Amino acid sequence: MERKKITIPDLLKMKQENKKITMLTAYDFPMAVVLEKAAIDIILVGDSLGNVVLGYDSTVPVTMDEMLHHTKAVNRGRKKSLLIADMPFMSFNVTARKTIVNAGRFIKEAGADAVKLEGANPDIISIVKSVVRAGIPVMGHLGLTPQTATILGGDKVQGRDAKAADSIMRQAIALEKAGCFSIVFECIPDSLSEEITKKLKIPTIGIGAGKGCDGQVLVTHDLLGLYDRFTPKFVKKYADLSKQIAAAIENFKEEVTAGKFPAQEHCFKAK
Repeated sequence: MERKKITIPDLLKMKQENKKITMLTAYDFPMAVVLEKAAIDIILVGDSLGNVVLGYDSTVPVTMDEMLHHTKAVNRGRKKSLLIADMPFMSFNVTARKTIVNAGRFIKEAGADAVKLEGANPDIISIVKSVVRAGIPVMGHLGLTPQTATILGGDKVQGRDAKAADSIMRQAIALEKAGCFSIVFECIPDSLSEEITKKLKIPTIGIGAGKGCDGQVLVTHDLLGLYDRFTPKFVKKYADLSKQIAAAIENFKEEVTAGKFPAQEHCFKAK
């Protein structure tokens, strides 16, 4: 049976039927094709591209133009997976009008199905409502929010004590009421994510948030071993492609230096 296009109602149905949702990042056409072949439910063009693709020290410097550029490339490679684009820092935590314009560009210009934005303070909740009213689907993001990690005291687990846990619970409920179709929970205790997941009607996606979420997401470069600057505790490396790629390149260099490549089978002959 041919795989059908994944839609937002499909995600809600998966939650209701207790079917786990899979979500991975892609930043270019080739990776989007691979994830599509693997039937990943959601492809996220994360602002993590700032770290793993553009070489920034954080996600903060990532611009709208960079996100749009990469989202367009990913969209060319995916067919059935739901495509979500991260809204970069200062593209949504400004005015509602500006946020709607920026979010609309991801949908109209880049071909995304939805956008994801971080946080849930009163201003963000108001902005989410405005974007949803404008007809643009929004995924929320709570817990460790990388764009504002400095305020949180760095890349630390959030919601460990009762007060912090209650705050995340309230924020999640507020995002659901504001119209978010799903929420990502990053680096929060597994017991907290499980409790919130049971309370919400919308699907939850975990990254360092335990098994209790309705789905899981990882940065693809992390699980493939393509990014070695830092590996979070919650990452499982399913491959170590960085070493394999390096070995292949070293082999190429050795053969070129020794005159072994190109061989006759790689050359063209004159008539």
